[in-house]
Amino acid sequence: MLRTITNNFAILTLLGVGLAWFFPAGFTWMTDGSIRVAGQPLLSLALGTIMLAMGLTLTFDDYRSLAALPRALIAGVALQFAVMPLTGYGIAQALGLEQGLAVGLILVACCPGGTASNVVAFLARGNVALSVAMTMASTLAAVVLTPLLTGWLAGAYVEIDRANLLVNMIGIVLVPVVAGTLLNRLFPRAAQAVSAGLPLVAIVLVILIVGGIVGGAKAQIAQHAGTLLLATFLLHACGFALGYVLARMLGLGEVEARTISIEVGMQNSGLGSGLAKTSAFAAQFASLQQATLAPVPAAISAVWHVLIGSLLAGWWRRDQTNDPDPLG
Repeated sequence: MLRTITNNFAILTLLGVGLAWFFPAGFTWMTDGSIRVAGQPLLSLALGTIMLAMGLTLTFDDYRSLAALPRALIAGVALQFAVMPLTGYGIAQALGLEQGLAVGLILVACCPGGTASNVVAFLARGNVALSVAMTMASTLAAVVLTPLLTGWLAGAYVEIDRANLLVNMIGIVLVPVVAGTLLNRLFPRAAQAVSAGLPLVAIVLVILIVGGIVGGAKAQIAQHAGTLLLATFLLHACGFALGYVLARMLGLGEVEARTISIEVGMQNSGLGSGLAKTSAFAAQFASLQQATLAPVPAAISAVWHVLIGSLLAGWWRRDQTNDPDPLG
């Protein structure tokens, strides 16, 4: 059952967004800040839980293995933080996006890969170990790179408080991931027992977050639907395409190129939308309307990347050629 649910992440995300569109109140409680636990907004706790779930699947040996980074992993992470941020900025400029949409698109483009990419890499018969390593490495690197790249590229539209964004990244990403790894080290049997259900928890939380943002910004999405759909589609289509082509140009094999394509093309949209919803980030905008628009590209992004990724995985999975690396 868990595998079936995980493998149908794209369909479930679409259903969640559809429900949020017609029944916003069923989702907006996750993102509107009305519910707080121990003084923290529920959204921040949900993002932390997703990162904690990822940390519970890791060991300190996994971190140590990154010290001997293979060429594919180095290339993949480098492409992740080069292709997507520059593509996001280029699309925002080319389409003349208004401030909130441009900053939101750039922010999600500067986020690391998401755990859904690991599932898609498996379905595409990619290198799952490389996919997991890339997700982990890009998540750790994002603690510093996401604030730096967002501040640099989105600075053309609004001044970004990089220090505050860095603090948010440490609290939402680094601390939960490391805490999960520590728990895995201290209580390995318990961590192993719950690990099977962690993808389901992450999927449910991501759908609730995306649905909450879509439901809460329904009017803004309707007003900017055409531009939003085009901009986010182009971002992920370019990510998948450039990730594959550039990996092949670097001399990597077919399986590695497919994996890097998926990792580059699929962002942690839940993290991007969550960061854009934080009060400190929203405070950078001169108007409430623009601040409300900023999380929306990440929500639409979540739909596009799982759709494109799932379709691409299905195509690659059905590829029955005897030589999986015809160029090699």
